[in-house]
Amino acid sequence: MEMTKIGAMEIVKSLKSESAEPNGDTPALRLFALLEVIAAKDQHVSLQGLVEETGLPKPTLHRMLQQLETAGLLQREVDGRHYSSGVRLRRLAENLLLNNTHHGARHRVLRHLVEEIGESCNITALSGSEVVYLDRVETAAPLRFYLHPGSRVPAHCSASGKIFLAQMSPVQRRRLLAHAPLSNYTAKTITDLDKLELELKRVRRDGFAIDDEEFLPGLVCVAVLVPASSGRSNLCVAAQAPIMRLTPDKALQLLPALQRAAQALSSIDAQSPLQDSDGPDDATASAGASA
Repeated sequence: MEMTKIGAMEIVKSLKSESAEPNGDTPALRLFALLEVIAAKDQHVSLQGLVEETGLPKPTLHRMLQQLETAGLLQREVDGRHYSSGVRLRRLAENLLLNNTHHGARHRVLRHLVEEIGESCNITALSGSEVVYLDRVETAAPLRFYLHPGSRVPAHCSASGKIFLAQMSPVQRRRLLAHAPLSNYTAKTITDLDKLELELKRVRRDGFAIDDEEFLPGLVCVAVLVPASSGRSNLCVAAQAPIMRLTPDKALQLLPALQRAAQALSSIDAQSPLQDSDGPDDATASAGASA
């Protein structure tokens, strides 16, 4: 994703300011603004690239990149010229997703979905090459697979992971997956990159993904993306069940309920702070009812 001209102008204006202003134009916020530029990209950035894009002096940007790298917010790639998000920044993003103020509203939507379809459901996000469970509600059925919030599963053999991978460009996927073998968890795990590309092409076409015993024997999962106003989303909602209750064909019958829940979750995330403060309970109840 390229930085917009307006975004670049704002960065330049902010970074060239010599002193802190009451409006929050401080060195810390200027570093944060640079982080926003880097985080919005789907590729690694270089010092020279940032200089050309922003028009800022190379020594200024070099100093800022060093500060962010020292703080663990950025990390330098093996070529020594490119930068990507650091471990500390990724952990911050995960914690924000796990503990954000919309958690209660999301949980009600998830609980309503489980009551509707009768199977365990979860909300997930992509973290590196893994899918992290942000929230989960278990079915009351005695036979189930228990995975708690915070659990991680590989992206290449999970329904949510396939959704996230399908949003990426081929170059992004190769960069993420090509440098380590795709682990084989069951006889159905897709471990060949070319075969995985074919599967992801189907996922992009159909708008949903199925994990047909690819991560755990006997476990079937179906997932859909939670729409985002920005276009690209990092949230999925999914349902899981033992294969004796949920075959891949039966999983298709859950899609309407999952899509309603995804729309409700999208509406919650789109609410403004003012709407939240005016009546979070009413907004949550409305979202849960629509799921």
